[in-house]
Amino acid sequence: MPVWRYLLTPSSEADRRAAAWGVIALLAVSAAALAVAPAFMPAGYDWVRHTTSESAAQGLAGAWVARLGFVAFGLAVLWLAAGAARSWGRGAVWMHAAFGVCMVGTAAFSHMPWWEGAAFDPVEDLLHSVTATVMGFAFTFGVLLRLAQRWFGGAPAGGVGARGRRGVVLDVVAVAAASVIPLIMVFQADVAGLVQRLMFAVAYVWYAAAAWEAGG
Repeated sequence: MPVWRYLLTPSSEADRRAAAWGVIALLAVSAAALAVAPAFMPAGYDWVRHTTSESAAQGLAGAWVARLGFVAFGLAVLWLAAGAARSWGRGAVWMHAAFGVCMVGTAAFSHMPWWEGAAFDPVEDLLHSVTATVMGFAFTFGVLLRLAQRWFGGAPAGGVGARGRRGVVLDVVAVAAASVIPLIMVFQADVAGLVQRLMFAVAYVWYAAAAWEAGG
C-alpha cells in the first residue's frame, strides 16, 4: 500500500501517531506564517486593525507569507478529516473538509488591498469573501457536530468521561469564538485584526487537540 494511504487513512497506532504529528506540524507552520506575515507588509499595515486576509491581499509582494499560512492550515485540516473519518461522524468530516477546502480557497482568491484607490479584481475579492464565509459556517457546524457526538456518544453510565469533558469545554469555547468574534469585527473594526487572530488561535488549538486525540 502506498505511504500516502497510511498517512491519510491510518489504521495502526503508529500510523495514527505519525499522521497526528504531521497535522500538528502543518498547523505550526501555518501559525508561524500568519504570525510573521505583518512583518512583510508595507507601511500602513496594522495587525491590530487589519485582518490576516488583508496581509494576503492582491498586489502585495509579501502576501505569499500569509497565503502559505492559509494553505498549510487548509491542508492540515483536510489531512485530519481524512484520518478521522472512522471516528468522527460523516457530517463532522464533511464540515471540516469543507473548512479545509475553503481555507485553501482564501489563498487562491485574495482580498482587496486595504488602502484607498488600490487597483484590485472585484471578482477575486468576492470569491475570497465567499470562501471565508463558508469556512466560518463549516467550522462552527463541524465543531457543533463533534460536540453532539461527544455528548451523546459517551458511555451510557458514565457520560463523556474526563477526556470527553475537556473536549466539550474546548468545543464550546470554539463555537463561542466563531460566533461572537465575527460580530466584534463588524462593530469594532479598529480591533478586527486582533480579535480575528484570537479566533485563529482558538481554531489552531481545537484542531491540534483533535489531531492529538485522533493519534492517541
